[in-house]
Amino acid sequence: MSATILLIGAGNMGYAMLAGWLAQDPSLRVHVVEPFAAFRDRATALGAQSVADSADLPEGIRPDLVVLAVKPQMVGQVLRACSRFQVATFVSVAAGITIAAMQGAIAAPIIRCMPNTPAAIGEGMMVLCAATDVPQAARVLTERLMASSGAVAWLEDETLMDAVTAISGSGPAYVFHFIEALTQAGLVFGLPSDIAALLAKQTIAGAGRMALRSADTPTVLRQQVTSPNGTTAAALAVLMGHNALIELVVTAATAARDRGVELGKGA
Repeated sequence: MSATILLIGAGNMGYAMLAGWLAQDPSLRVHVVEPFAAFRDRATALGAQSVADSADLPEGIRPDLVVLAVKPQMVGQVLRACSRFQVATFVSVAAGITIAAMQGAIAAPIIRCMPNTPAAIGEGMMVLCAATDVPQAARVLTERLMASSGAVAWLEDETLMDAVTAISGSGPAYVFHFIEALTQAGLVFGLPSDIAALLAKQTIAGAGRMALRSADTPTVLRQQVTSPNGTTAAALAVLMGHNALIELVVTAATAARDRGVELGKGA
């Protein structure tokens, strides 16, 4: 029998996951709660049954999973509104909101998930952490669903989820900004804007795919492209001098991690 999924929130991340689920398994029965009409319509177009409020869901619905794709400050309110589904396992993608905080709002098994935006093209990083009472069947179903959006990893230590948020959850924005910076360097040198943008985007995309596919570490790959006293070495002397780029990225990621902790405390 196909699983029944209840998705609360069909914004960018919710919609990206929904598209992946239904592309992988069109037989899934997916109900969506989304107050914004345009988001509701696009979820319906994918094959989901969409309503504006949880009170409008079919009376007899018994979801296997309830997936919360809402802002962190809305999680408690949404969980309390879903109390009739507490026999299901809940999966939350809200940054910073701990399992304990969520179980204070609903007595149900809970899995935290930290996705990232490349899930929209099936290239996401989906990190999961489950409460001890989550049934094995729910873990398997959750992993199968999330794998439709990208790579999946499980963490046993929930305290590391804020670090995950800082690295892979927020990480795409860091990469996009580096693309902006590399494009700007091209413009400074006089390259046409479309060529500068293409060079930056394709270089980042190609290097990322190469790092994933190669048996060599990124350190070895960097060394292979860096000829002694060459152009790359000149650039890396700036980026790597006094660990400049590493220290900047660690400082930035620390700010992201600490903000995740703050969000959790404010739940």
